[in-house]
Amino acid sequence: MVSGNPARLTVLSGPSGVGKGTVVAEVRRRHPDVWLSVSVTTRRPRPGEADGVHYHFLDDAEFDRLIATDGLLEWAEYAGNRYGTPVAPLRERLAAGAPALLEIELQGARQVRARAPEAQLVFLAPPSWAELVSRLAGRGSEPAAAQERRLALAQAELDASGEFDVVVVNDDVARAADELVGLLTAPVPRPV
Repeated sequence: MVSGNPARLTVLSGPSGVGKGTVVAEVRRRHPDVWLSVSVTTRRPRPGEADGVHYHFLDDAEFDRLIATDGLLEWAEYAGNRYGTPVAPLRERLAAGAPALLEIELQGARQVRARAPEAQLVFLAPPSWAELVSRLAGRGSEPAAAQERRLALAQAELDASGEFDVVVVNDDVARAADELVGLLTAPVPRPV
């Protein structure tokens, strides 16, 4: 990737349904040298998921140990399971002078901003509110009340875009992936 520049931690976040996973998969397909942090979770593996590839699957005691020893950059609880970003692999990657990418939710991005203010926060935005509504509604046959809660959360997440350093619009997956790679590999601004 880029040599001679300090390594940069880049955090990708955005509302549910915006296509974070799809853009990251395209980044990995087109640029296999991009390093993506693998999160830890207390949830059970789903069919087809491999430990160390999709997540590091931990029990509650091990997750608690990581919290107690400051082994997580950020962590949150969703739907009764905990998810977090292990610090050690990130430190190793950045110490080697190579950029690192995190794909996490808004709550985690805010924790990263507080703990690592030098990190570059990238907000992935939908091309329009109508497109995001269409993507969220197309996810399945949720009851109307659940859809309303999901849309209200998505609106609150969109409202947070101003907290980020850069906004990338996901109007074309390949273009958004290339823009993200450009941000990952751009020279880190030097302090003035």
